[in-house]
Amino acid sequence: MTAIEASAPGKIILLGEHAVVYGQPALAVPLGSLRATARIVPGQPGAGLTIDALDIGVRLSLAMAAMNALSLTARLVLEAAGAAEPDAEIELHSTIPIASGLGSGAAVAAALARALGEYVGRSFSAAELSDLVYEVEKVHHGTPSGIDNTVVCYEQPVYFLRGQPPRVFHAARPFHLLVADTGTPSPTRETVGTVRAAWQREPERCEALFTRIGDIVRTGYRAIEGGANEKLGPLMSQNHALLQELGVSSARLDALAAAAVTAGALGAKLSGGGGGGSLIALVRAADAAGVTAALESAGAVRVIHTTVS
Repeated sequence: MTAIEASAPGKIILLGEHAVVYGQPALAVPLGSLRATARIVPGQPGAGLTIDALDIGVRLSLAMAAMNALSLTARLVLEAAGAAEPDAEIELHSTIPIASGLGSGAAVAAALARALGEYVGRSFSAAELSDLVYEVEKVHHGTPSGIDNTVVCYEQPVYFLRGQPPRVFHAARPFHLLVADTGTPSPTRETVGTVRAAWQREPERCEALFTRIGDIVRTGYRAIEGGANEKLGPLMSQNHALLQELGVSSARLDALAAAAVTAGALGAKLSGGGGGGSLIALVRAADAAGVTAALESAGAVRVIHTTVS
């Protein structure tokens, strides 16, 4: 058996995070410029399966590993394949910032599953892979929406409504996004829990916020499909304001949003769980450099320019 390599992209939620858990739609796109990669090679006979997560310094054997996201992914693949544990070594590497709302966990799981599946003779459709990675997402997020695994595994922009098949959508015109990393981890499990606690205390207030976010998502979807990309910017800023009301923004995210808009961005919002992680800004191509500089001056540790087409 020769070496096998597979990868999966990160993702950006354009509109709708948190509300998507409560029955509202969300828009998300893959971030192909950032990827997780898994490479599997034969190991020593009798050694079993070893997983080496290079970026976080974790090395584990499947036989001795506690049930974490990596070991769960491998076990689910072997179960789906009806295969015994192989004598092999998997190296994982990712350029996606961890805990930044960019789908790192889902991408690593998808890459690992694709590589190991191919190694043991089981290929996965996008739908099958998404279902498998969703089970792994529960380890990361507790009550995941399903949007990360869907976008990462289909590798296409999607209009997502929980409980329904993902709807691929296409932009009539390309648009430019800047992704600013705050450098502060975004503990999605915690922020999802924060929103759930608020919803349990004040269900009517939270449901009203979720409904308003859902309306923004639907309007944004129509704007993108119709080529009215300039309408997306104000919608992003409105979405950010509602996420502030839900208590999942932060002073750093708010400062970055303000800096981006002041420098010429058409709109900006947090993307993902909130609390830290990433901010996204919609920009004209001509303004990208200036807004990037403003975001870096405001404290972003890295800014990625990506085009949705």
